[in-house]
Amino acid sequence: MTPHGLRLQRVRAARNLVSVALSMAATLFGLFWLIWILWTTVTKGLGALKWDLFIKMTPPPGADGGLANALFGSLIMSVVAILLGTPIGIAAGTYLAEYVNRHRIGAMIRFVNDILLSAPSIVLGLFVYELVVRQTGHFSGWAGAIALAFIVLPVVVRTTDEMLQLVPSQMREAALALGVPQWKVTIQVLFRAALPGITTGVLLALARISGETAPLLFTALNNQYWNADLSAPMASVPAVIFQYAMSPYESWHALAWAGAFVVTMFVLLLSLLSRAILSRNKVNHD
Repeated sequence: MTPHGLRLQRVRAARNLVSVALSMAATLFGLFWLIWILWTTVTKGLGALKWDLFIKMTPPPGADGGLANALFGSLIMSVVAILLGTPIGIAAGTYLAEYVNRHRIGAMIRFVNDILLSAPSIVLGLFVYELVVRQTGHFSGWAGAIALAFIVLPVVVRTTDEMLQLVPSQMREAALALGVPQWKVTIQVLFRAALPGITTGVLLALARISGETAPLLFTALNNQYWNADLSAPMASVPAVIFQYAMSPYESWHALAWAGAFVVTMFVLLLSLLSRAILSRNKVNHD
């Protein structure tokens, strides 16, 4: 090797070493804060975790209680949001992948969807506040569910679009060659092949809305009492965590940490479930 080539090799090796060192430092920096946050949440949340958390309602200052009404409210609004956002998201993603995949309008829709995907949740909450709350004259669980559905929608659209594009084109061609209509090909062939990925997207969307606070403060607000009526203000775990964490009462602080622990574990379980679905599908295809 010539002296010039040897010098160039050393320069490249030095640059590679610096890049690897900086990448490892950035990774360790991020992991440090993540582990610290998780450790604090687990230690403080486990200490406040008890059965009353799931059977008693949010208490007034100085009294014992739980988060039963907040857990119920979060569950109801999240389920309604998934039911509202998932069908529209799957339909929009299918339209992008199967009908306007290589058209300019498809690129425009993807661009708008990416903007919605990265939009701050508080902006979506303000939008639904103007759209629903001000029109009806009061906060409600429906408004909260609609705000969460706007967060679910772009996630499901993006996931459905990408999963359908990953389906081999030979499957489409084989089905169409047999004379099967396009809509039957989409439902009976493409959806079956992309179902694990689409399901994963829905689970990830559910995990994301589980901890959203800002949209609910502008839409569902909060409710100290048990409420199963979506047309009235409804409690939610993120909103209660925000309220109790800002209070001066130690008992409320304990409930806030317990609620944060429950939400964290729920999101973790959903992430593991989605990963398991994808891994199982990959093994089956292999």
